[in-house]
Amino acid sequence: MRRLIYSDQARDELLEIRRYIAARSGSNEVALQFAGRLREQCRRLAELPGQLGRARPDLGKTLRSFPYENYVILFRYEASSVEIVSIVEGHRDIEALFENEPRS
Repeated sequence: MRRLIYSDQARDELLEIRRYIAARSGSNEVALQFAGRLREQCRRLAELPGQLGRARPDLGKTLRSFPYENYVILFRYEASSVEIVSIVEGHRDIEALFENEPRS
């Protein structure tokens, strides 16, 4: 199994997602459950053999994406790990968010 790593950006985004869902639903429990399921999907990306998701050379040479409900998990495979780079609401302009990022 590959080691799972979250970038600082992805950690911040998970927290923002949780806060958003708590505010919209009025329930911290609902928000925590959703965040837990989202993190579980990230763990699956690290656990399953092979490479999952769609290659995203438009965002960066090594980036891949995988949808989860209304979100898109952006990640990269390293030799012995999976790095979760970002978690973005699926209706956002993902290309614009990565416009100033290096393409590596």
